Amino acid sequence: MVTDPSARPRQPRRAPRIGGRPTTIASLSTYVPPRLLTNADLEKMVETTDAWILQRTGIRQRHIVDPGVAASDLGKEASVKAIANAGLTPDDIGVIIVGTVTPDMMFPSTACLIQHKIGAHHAWGFDLSAACSAFTYSLTTASQLVAGGAHDHALVVGTDVMSSIIDYQDRSTCVLFGDGAGAVVVSATRPGEPSILDFEHEIDGGGGPALCMPAGGSLQPSSHETIAQRLHYVKQDGQTVFKFAVRKTEEISRRILQRNGLTAGDIDLFVSHQANRRIIQSATEKLGVDPGKVIINIEQFGNTTAATIPLALNDAICSGRLKKGQLVLLASVGAGFTVGAVLLRWGF
Repeated sequence: MVTDPSARPRQPRRAPRIGGRPTTIASLSTYVPPRLLTNADLEKMVETTDAWILQRTGIRQRHIVDPGVAASDLGKEASVKAIANAGLTPDDIGVIIVGTVTPDMMFPSTACLIQHKIGAHHAWGFDLSAACSAFTYSLTTASQLVAGGAHDHALVVGTDVMSSIIDYQDRSTCVLFGDGAGAVVVSATRPGEPSILDFEHEIDGGGGPALCMPAGGSLQPSSHETIAQRLHYVKQDGQTVFKFAVRKTEEISRRILQRNGLTAGDIDLFVSHQANRRIIQSATEKLGVDPGKVIINIEQFGNTTAATIPLALNDAICSGRLKKGQLVLLASVGAGFTVGAVLLRWGF
């Protein structure tokens, strides 16, 4: 029997950036704090309305930690479940990479704190600061370490307590962000099995001033003046960030697809960083992705920075939209500016 090649799903060719043994996302788990901050709550705090927030951002509510709950606490909850879901114990983890822009403290790293809290006695690790691209950057880094044979299993954690650096007197930013965490185990897999196929990343430091937290580092250490000027909170040039995010989400997604001999029509699921509904819709329209293949869950969580992509992946699994063997494209744009994309075939 002759089979029409056009009837079969297109398979990506071997990507030039991936070497060594194949790797896969072996498990996933997420965690958000139970407390909700709704648009109605924000109406009582700043001059805004539910209708304005929903129209401009697509957000209805976000999860917020209670006082004293840190990024490592959220990350621990997601990590323990992710490791168990992979059929492993914490001692099986060789390296822990934590993507976060809200570490518990300047040092030690949040990776150290999570390692201790979960009892991963054989792991080393570090924090990776790439803002909203932290998950894609961390996933790529973990995959390369496992592909090269340094470790069989790596833990990637995206965790942020954005409420700790948000100015709830600034209506342009306080409506956007929430708290949450997601973790995946990246493991070696057999050739021919679903795996992480390719990655593409870039940075543009010229965009740094458009989205930043000005004080608290070596440039402007904490002082009475920096506190009085409210410089320890997120500052954003919304229009600049919006335009850059739309353009770069489309550009980097197209680049990684073209390198692998694919088109937007070959994607089974597109999972973007959840910063703004309009950014995702504009970028995917330009790219030519079927809207039915795009995950958008910002309505329930807001922008959780490093946690948005795992939270969206989890929702896709729970809703039956993500299944083993499907071709998935992850994309992100964050402060820095940072830009990232990871192409993979889902493994479970």
